[in-house]
Amino acid sequence: MDNDGQTPKRRTLVTGAAGMIGSHLLERLETAVPGGALGAWSRPTIRMADIAGRFALTELDVCDRAAVAALVAAERPPAIYHLAAQSLPTVSWIDPWETMRANVEGTVNVFEAIRAVRAGGDAGYDPMVVVACSSAEYGASLTPENVPIGEEAPLLPLHPYGVSKVAQDLLAFQYWQNDRIRSIRARIFNTTGPRKRADVVSDFCARVAQIKRHGGALRVGNLQTRRAILDVRDLVSALILLADHGEAGEAYNICADRAWRIGDLIPLLEKLAGVTLTVEPDPNLFRPSDEAVILGRNTKLKERTGWLPTVDLENTLRAVLEYEMAYPD
Repeated sequence: MDNDGQTPKRRTLVTGAAGMIGSHLLERLETAVPGGALGAWSRPTIRMADIAGRFALTELDVCDRAAVAALVAAERPPAIYHLAAQSLPTVSWIDPWETMRANVEGTVNVFEAIRAVRAGGDAGYDPMVVVACSSAEYGASLTPENVPIGEEAPLLPLHPYGVSKVAQDLLAFQYWQNDRIRSIRARIFNTTGPRKRADVVSDFCARVAQIKRHGGALRVGNLQTRRAILDVRDLVSALILLADHGEAGEAYNICADRAWRIGDLIPLLEKLAGVTLTVEPDPNLFRPSDEAVILGRNTKLKERTGWLPTVDLENTLRAVLEYEMAYPD
């Protein structure tokens, strides 16, 4: 009980809080949910200065079974957004072992921690677990005739990262089926925003910021592919709506409404940065194979939650470019 005799509101838990999506979600939850939020982090992929001292944070390796169990037992969060992961397909080729360990074992540890709380005497503990899954699960199903792709499409991942995300997805499903642990399988498509690394928007904006300061050319890879690019602010809204209104055990695509040709980002960046860009193809930025278009059908999400994307691409690019310009090399 707190000082006025009321049971204190428990904090929502965000794993992977030192990632791009996790950090933005933590910011929104801080004021959007009763009790606020606790961010669990390990091996940050953002500048920790962006969140340190601003939010309640705790260091946690989701592969540490005992530590995850202890945190969930102590906090009893009403909702868990499980975002902690090794999130780069390229890294998964180099180190598939760590990718599987972080993504699959870490997810098992979260669900088993909930089971342990129930077995320990709190049988009514009933959090909603939103698991950050990925469009990479669709893999070979992402053919032109299947786009925009729906949740019913076969999961045919093409790299170890995608396989690990299928495992996370199906773990969430089976813990709901067998243990009635409420879960949402959030299949996230291309999302960007300030603090993002290693995607086309953040790469372009970082290079344009460099060009603004030092001159030079914009090195590019394949400009003909088309990607649905969602702003992280819209993604965060979708995740929160799914935690509140999603149907337990279900999968939901979270995707922008349209796909943009990558080359079309360049004139928008020229306008925002006030520069004329010299574009140079760089063989090192071309992949051996590239999906012609990645676009998901988001009808199920919209019908269930009323979600609509609200941030247009120009405003997304503006936010990322301003972030990159604020951190001179």
